[in-house]
Order: sequence, then C-alpha cells, then structure tokens
Amino acid sequence: MNQTQSRVFSALVSGTAATLLFGAMGSAALAQQSGAEQPTRDSIIETADGFETLRTLIVAQDGEVLIEEGFDGGNPTTPTNIKSASKSVVSALVGIAIDRGLLEGLDQPIAPLLADQLPDDPDPRLEEITIGHLLSMQAGLERTSGGNYGSWIASSNWVRDALSRPFVDEPGGRMLYSTGSTHLLSAILTEVGGADTQELANEWLGMGGAFRITDWERDPQGIPLGGNQVAVSPRSLLAFGELYRNGGEHEGERVVSAEWIEESWRPRTSSVFSGEAYGLSWFITEMDGYDCYYAWGYGGQMLYVLPELDLTVVITSDPDSPSARNGYQDALNAFVADEIVPFVADDEQQERES
Repeated sequence: MNQTQSRVFSALVSGTAATLLFGAMGSAALAQQSGAEQPTRDSIIETADGFETLRTLIVAQDGEVLIEEGFDGGNPTTPTNIKSASKSVVSALVGIAIDRGLLEGLDQPIAPLLADQLPDDPDPRLEEITIGHLLSMQAGLERTSGGNYGSWIASSNWVRDALSRPFVDEPGGRMLYSTGSTHLLSAILTEVGGADTQELANEWLGMGGAFRITDWERDPQGIPLGGNQVAVSPRSLLAFGELYRNGGEHEGERVVSAEWIEESWRPRTSSVFSGEAYGLSWFITEMDGYDCYYAWGYGGQMLYVLPELDLTVVITSDPDSPSARNGYQDALNAFVADEIVPFVADDEQQERES
C-alpha cells in the first residue's frame, strides 16, 4: 500500500467508503508501492485509475503537460460541470472588474449595487456587507448551501432570497460557505459589466480560446448561477489555473492583476469543515511543505496551483457523486500531496543538480 492509500484508509472508518474510493483498484495495485518508493508517471496514472469516480487528470509543470488522461469515459477536451470550483472563476471576474474600474474594491458595500433587490424591511447590517465579505464567505447571512440549497433555488428570485436570509453572524465574522454569496457577485457583475457573467467570463478570461464556459445554469431572472453548475473542459480549467500560476498573464498579456491574485491567496478566514484557510474564493493549504491554493467543487472537481513548483493540477470527477463526507476529497488531496508533488519536486531537484 503506497503512502496515499495509507493516509486515506487511516482516515476512513467504513469499508463501504473504502470500496467507493478504491473500488476499481485491485489488491495487486493496492500493494504496488512502499511509501519509500518515488512515484512515477505510470504509478500516478494507476492510482488515478483506481478512484471509482475520477474522470480526468491533468498535471502540468511550468506550462508543460506531463500527464493528461481520461478515465471511464472522461475526456480532457469535453466540458464537464465543475460545480463550486467555479467560485474561483467568479472571483477572478470580480478582480478584473476592479482592475477595469467597474467596481471600487473589496471594501465596496454591496447594498447600493443591489438596491432594487433588497427586502422590503432590510436588516441594517446589509449595508455593512462588502464585496470582500462575499468572496471570503463572511457575509454573516444564513447559508443557501447545504440543507438550504433546495429551498433557495426553488424561490422565484435567488438574489432577493439570498439577501432576505436572516443574519447568523456579523458581516466579517466566521466563514459561512454559501453559493448565495457568489450568486450575489454574479448579479453585481451582470449589472456593472454590461453583459451576463458567462459572456464576461468568455470575453475577459477567454485567452484566445484557451478558456471557455459552454453552459451555465441561470436563475429565474436569467442571471448565471454564481458558483455552481458551470460547464468547462478540464483543459479550460488548466488554462485558468495556469493564468493564476503565471501571476495573471497569458502569453505575455495581462488578464488579471498580480495584486489581485496575491489578495486572493491571502488567508482571511478558515473552513469550519476542514480547518483550512480560505482567501477570496480559494482554499489555502500546504502540500509536502509547498504552498498550495486550490478550487474545489462537489463530487471532486479540483484545481490545484503550487507556484513554488510551477505546478498546476486538474482533477474532474463524476459531478453527481459526493466528495466530502465519504472522504473522497481528502483522498484526492492526499493523492496530489503524496504522489504528484513528490514526482514533480524530484524532477525539479534533478534539473537543478544536472
């Protein structure tokens, strides 16, 4: 059993969960490596193939694709639902809107921007919520995710419903992960950008066709659902990750400011579920001693950026299968930390010594 599998199984208490995660991986594959052996390209692909719901894997270092594989019908060029990983895309659009002077900055209050959507008897604290609070999930409003998601999307006006939720904390308080917060940003972008969020994304982040959103669910008013139900190809997601790894530039052209990326990757709060730091719609952690910034969507839609290693990793999975409570997302993090990072770090060390 290799190091990734050891870490995953030690975290799982249910044989059923283990079967879900490694059902396609035979007993011989489970025992293929000792923890001391250096991961190889083939061993990484074999581990990826063992995850029952994993569909694509792309590993790129310094812009060179080292691994690009599809599993069980997955294809790196075919659009797939990246779920909440799209929250990081919305964050980039906010940064570009600020760069272009369409928004004032992180401290800009949102109430004047959404004045026609405020409830009839608004809580005065709505005036305190800022753009930054929405990005870092610190609005203080009751979550529209989790158990509240169904009732929220069943409402006739998702923006107004999100703003009408009761306060469960003060603006700027603890992290309350809520797709409603990102949807408010989508509504704001649609208002100030002169086009809907999908159009803005394909124009502002298009990078000559390298990134493209092919479909995006919309609310009853036609506003793209901020932070969920977004279709892009794994290669498009890689291009987006590479944009951030390169400090906001694509082929020498500035797309988003380096200052915005620095702000996005600065810890502002922490997840009550994982304890990991959270920036402006990016999770922040360490992998094998290297800083790692990642986007995460339901089912295991993952984008990892490790600037110190010039490393970008994309993983997409069955979007209809869970990933948090069954340990799958932890397993993917362990896979990247224990196999992909050492694989790339070893190559980089050899290059320095040669």
